[in-house]
Amino acid sequence: MAGRGKSTQQSRTEAERARLHTARKTWHEGQIRRRTRDNAIAVVVGVLIIAGAIVSQVVHAQVNPPAPSPTPTVEPTDAPLPSDQATPEPAPTDAPAE
Repeated sequence: MAGRGKSTQQSRTEAERARLHTARKTWHEGQIRRRTRDNAIAVVVGVLIIAGAIVSQVVHAQVNPPAPSPTPTVEPTDAPLPSDQATPEPAPTDAPAE
């Protein structure tokens, strides 16, 4: 009679192990699906952000044209000419230096 109890207990243990294995496998497959979904969402959001930035720059460039570049003129200007005067030297004082 002892033999029957042992095989019943062994079959229960095997059934429990099979149940736990199935549960872990199902959970792991769910994790893989979630990661795949999260990666796909991240790629789509990243592409949308980059596309939005490009569109924003294009619209901004069309609305605000660039400033015209300055062109050189041939007319003389009244700019002050540099003088040959030397810079004044500091005068010696009787005050002690700090």
